[in-house]
Amino acid sequence: MNREKVLVVVDMQKDFIDGALGTKEAVGIVEKAAAEIAQFTGRIFVTMDTHENNYLETAEGKKLPVPHCIKGTDGWLLNEKIQAALAGKVYTIIEKGTFGSMKLADAICEIGNQEELEIECFGLCTDICVVSNVLLLKANFPEAKIMVRADCCAGVTPESHEAALKTMQMCQIEV
Repeated sequence: MNREKVLVVVDMQKDFIDGALGTKEAVGIVEKAAAEIAQFTGRIFVTMDTHENNYLETAEGKKLPVPHCIKGTDGWLLNEKIQAALAGKVYTIIEKGTFGSMKLADAICEIGNQEELEIECFGLCTDICVVSNVLLLKANFPEAKIMVRADCCAGVTPESHEAALKTMQMCQIEV
């Protein structure tokens, strides 16, 4: 069976790498993630955490009072190395205002038969947006082959990164 290959790059934005919510672990995956994007042949979807100026007034902002990924700011933009890896490729940007994106699932749904889908995911943060999107994809495409590249992901902490990977494995995601 010919499988349609899909790559989902989650929130590889400046604020999550070396900006407002950046970590050394996030900085540490950029080169590997960029290399994976550069060599990938197939459909690419790139999610971008996207908030407005009223972020602190939102439910998320009240629990995480750190303004980040405010649309139009430098921190909202994709990391330069990730952007360079995407240059010349056909990809779809999915702006999302929360952790997981139904828009992403809907866009992938348009591709066709889920039994023929092979979805590879990576990005930031493993324990929030990556796990949220991967589990939404699993719920929408239970017969698709879904995998997460652990070496191209970073969590809020190394411990929460590992916990998220274990959670995804328990939900039959290949890690």
